[in-house]
Amino acid sequence: MKHHVVSQEEWLKASEDFLVKEKEFTKLRDQLSAKRRELPWVKVTKHYEFDTPEGKKSLADLFGNNSQLIVYHFMFNPTWDEGCDGCSFISDHFDGALPHLVHHDVTLVVASRAPLEKLQAYAKRMDWQFPWVSSGSDGDFPYDFGASFRREDLDKGPVYFNFKVQPLRSEDQPGSTVFYKDENGDIYRTYSSYERGGDILINAYNLLDMTPMGRNEEGGNMEWMKRHDQY
Repeated sequence: MKHHVVSQEEWLKASEDFLVKEKEFTKLRDQLSAKRRELPWVKVTKHYEFDTPEGKKSLADLFGNNSQLIVYHFMFNPTWDEGCDGCSFISDHFDGALPHLVHHDVTLVVASRAPLEKLQAYAKRMDWQFPWVSSGSDGDFPYDFGASFRREDLDKGPVYFNFKVQPLRSEDQPGSTVFYKDENGDIYRTYSSYERGGDILINAYNLLDMTPMGRNEEGGNMEWMKRHDQY
């Protein structure tokens, strides 16, 4: 790998100049995060039910003792024998964050359409501990929150995904939805993200971005990435 090599003094000057841009980016990110928190909310009035290791739970139950809930929509079609490799990559980053989130009034739950027994078997294989629930193959939850689409709708043409109409091939898509539950028990959808919105969840990307070769993904291609037990 060839690159421009300079003296120590030139390297320090280039690093000082770059730090200015890094600080600008950090401030812009803080501003964007503030704008995200200012987004309007929409009240959730529909009842949703999930299969969990502790039995059936409602969306309200998933909050536990916290008022904020992050649901990651993990692509696991009921017909698949293993979960999506990209979602697996993202999910590798969840367990370490759990105690910090709970301490900050936030519950993180992963949800998929596959039956609970498949989710539990795959979680055991991947050595994950985070809460993982099944919305069921026919449950409305992933469809209502823009992470899953029925095959008959996809076959008709473009669908509304990631806040625009576009063609999709897969019935399931990755994404995150954030909820808030007030003192009266009312639940509100506060934020959702899809597609590259999931990058923020992947600390491995942050580390790769610090290296000379970066992510080394031409055209956003993630072919280098595998499930962590397949390297």
